[in-house]
Amino acid sequence: MKITPKRIENLGSDERTTIMKRSTLDISSVFEHVRGIVNDVRGLGDKALLEASTEFKQDVTTADFVAPLQEIEEAYAKLDPSLLHSLRRAAANIKKFHQAQLERSMWSVEISSGVLAGRITRPIERVGCYIPGGRAAYPSTVLMTVIPARVAGVNEIFITTPPGKDMKINPATLAAAKIAGCNSVFKVGGPWGIAALAYGTETIPQVDKIVGPGNKYVTAAKMIVYGQVDIDSPAGPSEVLILADRSANPAWVALDFISQLEHDPDSAAVVVTTSPELAESLCTTIAGELESAPRKDIIESSLNKHSFVLIAENMEKAIDFANEYAPEHLELIAEDPFSWLSGIRNAGSIFLGPYAPVPVGDYASGTNHVLPTSQYARMFSGLSVDDFLKKPTFQYLTRQGLFSLKDAVINMAEAEGLPNHARAVKARFADQG
Repeated sequence: MKITPKRIENLGSDERTTIMKRSTLDISSVFEHVRGIVNDVRGLGDKALLEASTEFKQDVTTADFVAPLQEIEEAYAKLDPSLLHSLRRAAANIKKFHQAQLERSMWSVEISSGVLAGRITRPIERVGCYIPGGRAAYPSTVLMTVIPARVAGVNEIFITTPPGKDMKINPATLAAAKIAGCNSVFKVGGPWGIAALAYGTETIPQVDKIVGPGNKYVTAAKMIVYGQVDIDSPAGPSEVLILADRSANPAWVALDFISQLEHDPDSAAVVVTTSPELAESLCTTIAGELESAPRKDIIESSLNKHSFVLIAENMEKAIDFANEYAPEHLELIAEDPFSWLSGIRNAGSIFLGPYAPVPVGDYASGTNHVLPTSQYARMFSGLSVDDFLKKPTFQYLTRQGLFSLKDAVINMAEAEGLPNHARAVKARFADQG
């Protein structure tokens, strides 16, 4: 199959909406179904998880939900040494990048004489990390979620992930869990895993926050349990928008395009280029690559649903489109990518130049690959140390400091109809009449 390039200015309103919304439309369609699953886990606990797990193993028991230490150690010991080395190197880079994000644990400022205000930083106590599975194993996501939590100082970090046949987990995922330093690995995936972390079951502990990407069912579940727990962002199927000028190599861009589509049948890839020649060449190259591409069925599904090659009149208009699209990943392949960087307002992570394809950020450059999708980059950032920290404020006032604010507090409290707020301040100066 071959896609056809289209000019941005010729897109109809419905077609433009479809491009912008991508998998969001699919998420809304499964909301009520997922809500039923979440309610089942909330009410039935492990019983609901057991019923859902029979597709993996007919005689499943609650003991099967927990990856024992021996299974983790064996997976680590037997993993291919080159892969183990790669995981360790990626882990070191991820740790270094996220350690650089740490701020002062406490700061204060003198607001006025006798009035000191400040903020302290404290880690969340218990975090759940959702690790996708099923079609592929994602040990990289273990590193991307657990390591920032560890750097932030989180005490208890748990993983849930879909098991494979006979309730087994991919050895690379278990090895990554050991490298990253999580406390326990639970073999429960999909909305069941999210609900179990949010409400707790007899086997799986309740957490304060859930992070990690997933398909539309996982994303819907995270949105449903938000409020019971915090979440990072509604991270759904993977997506990329590639901004390219005539300097871009069509063969490389085609592979970058296809690489995002192999994640999930609902993934999205969009190229916006200022070069009609590149657009035509790219469409031909993508079609050729697709003929022999691994995971072809998944790629074709994503290609049919949410993927486009678009032509913009100039780079300014291409960037305007990109900011409206607000992609999870944004590749900026231009002769001088840094000259255009200041124009990018909405993106989860930005990849500059021809030698920064998205996979380098997926695995080993150190930046986080848990990123907002479906236009959520307009208001969310990618996962960071900040996601695992709380920042309470504090204030200390001397008597003179309170006196200097007394009239302002009393006047505002009385204006809001809260007389006892005013009395709490007045009482401290009752000896003055």
